[in-house]
Order: sequence, then C-alpha cells, then structure tokens
Amino acid sequence: MTVLHLISKTDYDKVANSKYVVIHFFAEWVEQCRDMNNVLDEMAKKVTYKEVIFSKIPAEQVPEVSLKYKITAVPTIIILQNGSEVDRVDGAHPSQLNKKLDAMLSVPLKQSPNKPIKENTTSQITKEKKVDLNERLNRLINSSDVMLFMKGNADQPRCGFSQKLVDILKQHNVEFKTFDILNDQEVREGLKKYSNWPTYPQLYIGGELIGGLDIVKELVEAGEFEEKFPKKHSLEDRLKSLINKSKIMVFMKGDREKPRCGFSRQLVQILNDAGAKYETFDILEDEDVRQGLKTFSNWPTYPQVYVNGELIGGLDIIKEHLENGELSGLLNI
Repeated sequence: MTVLHLISKTDYDKVANSKYVVIHFFAEWVEQCRDMNNVLDEMAKKVTYKEVIFSKIPAEQVPEVSLKYKITAVPTIIILQNGSEVDRVDGAHPSQLNKKLDAMLSVPLKQSPNKPIKENTTSQITKEKKVDLNERLNRLINSSDVMLFMKGNADQPRCGFSQKLVDILKQHNVEFKTFDILNDQEVREGLKKYSNWPTYPQLYIGGELIGGLDIVKELVEAGEFEEKFPKKHSLEDRLKSLINKSKIMVFMKGDREKPRCGFSRQLVQILNDAGAKYETFDILEDEDVRQGLKTFSNWPTYPQVYVNGELIGGLDIIKEHLENGELSGLLNI
C-alpha cells in the first residue's frame, strides 16, 4: 500500500473515519518531515500494518484539519481509530510510532525459538499493556474540552441513554467530541476501571469525569449544568483584547520563532531587522480568530499588523513603508 497524499479537507474526510488511519502533518521545507515521509513509505509496505491507512497532509495548505488536531509544529503524526484520535507522535520519532501502532493493533510478541519465555514475562507484559492503556485513556479523555464516551456517535447514538445525553449537549449548544465504545472493547472495559464508573455514557469536561445521564440531568434540573463549562466572551471583545495586547501586534501563521508561511516569515524578518518590539498570534491555532478578524478589520488576508490597536495592513504595506524609509515612523519606534 502507498502513502496517500491528502491535499484538501475533502481528501481528509474520505479516509478519516476508516478503522485505522495514520496522518503525517508535514511541510516540504522541513528535513525531518521528509525523513518521516520515508519512514511511512516503508511502514505502509509491511504486512503487519495492512489494516492501516497511511497518509500525509501539508499542514499549512489544509489549516482547517491542522486546527482540528491542534498542530503547532511539524512533523506531527496523528493516529486515528474509527474517526477518533487515539494517539499522536510529536516530532520525528519512528520508534514511538511503531510502538504506538503495535499497541493499538495488539500485535503479538514473537517468541524466539532459542529463548523460551520466562515465567515472569507474562506478568511484565500485562503491566506494560496496562500502562499503555492508561496513557491511551488519558489522551482520549483530554482530546477535547468536552468528551463523551457513548454507544454510537453524535449523529447516530446506539442506545437511548446516549441519545438523551447527546440531545442535552446539543440543546445547550455545547461543542463536544465522542468516542464509540462499541468499536473498542479495550477502551470500553478499561475506562470503567480507570474512572471507577461502571456504565455508559460517560461525560468528561476538562479531563474530569462528570458522570452519566442521571448526573447530567440532575445538574440541568438544578440549573448547574452550564456552570461546568468555562465562560465565553464575545468574539468581538476577544479580538479587541488581542489587538491591544501589545503596542505592535502581528497576526500570522506560526509565531516569531517559527513562521509557518513565506509571507509571515518575510514580515518577521523585516520587523526584526527594524528592531521592533512586537508580539504575535498564531491564527492557525484558532479558527474563530482567523475568520473573525477578517470581518472585524475588513482585511481578508494574513499576516496583519496592528499598532496601538489600529490596523496598519499586511506584508505589502510594511514593505512599501520600508522602501520609502517610513517604517520606523509607521511603527512608532
């Protein structure tokens, strides 16, 4: 099998809900990404991983998917099972990827014919599996601010209790992620012990167990349910606060240390050469800010530069003032 090259959200949607999927978020200009692409090419050829779909996606070109998985640097590899993130590898670590895939697929250990398994090996393997499962459960629980473990998914609940809890969350306009415990017996049984809660559905907020349907209904009836969620400020108030966070504020792809597009990289270089003191905001990490700021300031592209809360413009405007010798005056430096 070859590694699929996903170049759009549509390409991603076609494979994301498959049984096992590995997605490499990469950038062509990063050497470690090229190394990991070679690793994936080799792994995709192995019979051991015949059930796994290996894919790669350019992080900058498909930002909506990068935002979904909170990709802040490349290479980053996301491991999906039936559409849900179960693990990830940050950086170029082939051995970690192998280990995590093997754990997910429950690849049996091979016994050497010349070295019989000792009596304590089974016990050691059991302990290692338990640790791996606990790490996986913790990662699943924290994969979203609001996480629901249920039978089925938000669109197709497969039991009445799950249906009712999904309805409550939707009625309160809660953004949440689900995990179908019917597709993973290990998670289904392990989570009962991990959280000491014997039934499903189970609702987690901020990584903490809230409980099942009965608990949620009690909180709703007592008017305490919405208190469990962090207070949300209006987007306009948030944008104003961000714009005025620093005298010179730059909204860009990446940050001043790691720009993630050519325009942002050029702008950072100009500001650094000018000796400007400024702060940056990575619009790839927040889709609300990314789209909202375009409307708020009536400026459709990035990067965007603000001085004392006022929009100056993008890279072209900055370059024009630099060529005219007016940049220092524009930035008030």
